[in-house]
Amino acid sequence: MSSVQHLYGTPAPQPSNGSKNSTESGDAPEKLHLTSHNQYKTPRLLREDLNPNPLIQFNKWLSSALNPKDNESPIVIEPEAMTISTTTKKGIPSSRIVLLKTVDEKGFIFFTNYNSRKSKELIENPYASLAFYWREISKSVRVIGNVEKITRKESEEYFQSRPRGSQIGAWSSPQSTIVKEGQVQSIVDEKAKEFGENEKIDCPDFWGGWRIVPFEIEFWSGQPSRLHDRFRYTREEGSSGDWEINRLAP
Repeated sequence: MSSVQHLYGTPAPQPSNGSKNSTESGDAPEKLHLTSHNQYKTPRLLREDLNPNPLIQFNKWLSSALNPKDNESPIVIEPEAMTISTTTKKGIPSSRIVLLKTVDEKGFIFFTNYNSRKSKELIENPYASLAFYWREISKSVRVIGNVEKITRKESEEYFQSRPRGSQIGAWSSPQSTIVKEGQVQSIVDEKAKEFGENEKIDCPDFWGGWRIVPFEIEFWSGQPSRLHDRFRYTREEGSSGDWEINRLAP
């Protein structure tokens, strides 16, 4: 029997034959209609507000999300969380959430296992897109760029800043591969014994950082009636020249 549920809106009509539907019995409905119409309201984003360099503009927004300058602005929970999308050679996409760790003069850096699915796809097709969504302040940033591995020295330096448990975890997880129940924990326990309590843990050769070097970055600021402010920075791939900035229709 089919069941329908509306979220954040008027409840959907339900069957009236007296039988329990799947929602009443604790199962998920077979279909959902989302009828919410949230209104966004942020200060207007104008061309004169933007830094000519989108990486500096991003740092400005990220810093504000982490540490609001006034008491009325909400703190964004984990604003460094970002969706990264990669594709295979055939163009089949996949997306997942990772954590941004550094924004330098070239781009956006995150760390992962180089044998993971995302890394294999980045090796096959060295382009990626990023998306940040900061719900608490109704802002979003979208990034498109090519990718490169950061230097080994940079990866090792970051690895040594990680908590010891995360270091052991990096050595223990064959990321993205099929494992049996309890297998990863068993490897963690073995590695913990191997490294002991005080021995320095070196960065694995199969683990390190990726940098997304952007050639397109868009800033989105929510406005009422879906008439959002959107500005897109673009320049030729591989260029170090000035960025072109254009307002986009919402």
